Amino acid sequence: MSSKTKQTQKLLLFRLSGERLFGIGTLKIREILPFMRLTKLPHSHHAVIGTATFRGSAVPVIDMAAAVGYPPLTREEQEKASIIVTDIQRQEIGFLVRSVQQIIETDWKEVMPPPKALGNKAFITGLLDVEGDIIQLLDVELLLAKVYPESLNTQEVVLTDVQSETLKALNILMVDDSQVARKQLSDVLDSKDIPYQVTSNGDDALQILLRDHELGRPTDILVSDIEMPGLDGYELAFNVRDNSALKQPYIILHTSLNSEMSLSYANQVGANEALTKFDAEELLQAMLRGAEQAR
Repeated sequence: MSSKTKQTQKLLLFRLSGERLFGIGTLKIREILPFMRLTKLPHSHHAVIGTATFRGSAVPVIDMAAAVGYPPLTREEQEKASIIVTDIQRQEIGFLVRSVQQIIETDWKEVMPPPKALGNKAFITGLLDVEGDIIQLLDVELLLAKVYPESLNTQEVVLTDVQSETLKALNILMVDDSQVARKQLSDVLDSKDIPYQVTSNGDDALQILLRDHELGRPTDILVSDIEMPGLDGYELAFNVRDNSALKQPYIILHTSLNSEMSLSYANQVGANEALTKFDAEELLQAMLRGAEQAR
């Protein structure tokens, strides 16, 4: 690799309340549908307004405005609204939004991290300035965790003593801009008493990689999200592979995207593996394959 990679991302812009614009990556989207008759779901979260039939399957539909703290759409507003059917974390979910605006193309480097003053409860992973309009990129993983808290429960994975000790001996770095994903990643390793470092963006991750290399304890395994403000997972992998002086880690790109296109591109930028979130067994097995390479 000798030239710098550039991975643009298309974003769907939409409104939930008032004039404020929100966005999610189009790779997460299966289809955009007009509002349709929904089947009620008893004993569900207040933001889950029913299920829609999509290609023969029942897909739960979440009023996104209600889920993030805005007033829910009224019956009259629902009639004019749209349902964005997404494919996230191995499941299809529909999001009801007030109005769909347009699709734009941007570079993740143009996306700014949200202000820390917003705290841990903000459903935002990044901000984007488009001709003076500030687009808020939604943390869909956090939104789903609030609506379906049981999705945060990490399944128990059994490791042999040899496997556990093998991973404990490695320098593992994990990076993800979603606080929910960071917790899931951390819970898996914490449950096995496996040490690690974790950060929220690719720029910090690259600095940690360079620092640890200089300190003589290079990173053995890098687990990175793909879609992140600033240096995204693709560019992080590319920069690591493009640095011949750096001891090369085993790179696992870990994403909520189910798109085969995004996973195939991961291999092109030098990742060893690309996994769809979230399966603790798959993640630990990938790390063990990385441990074999690190020997």
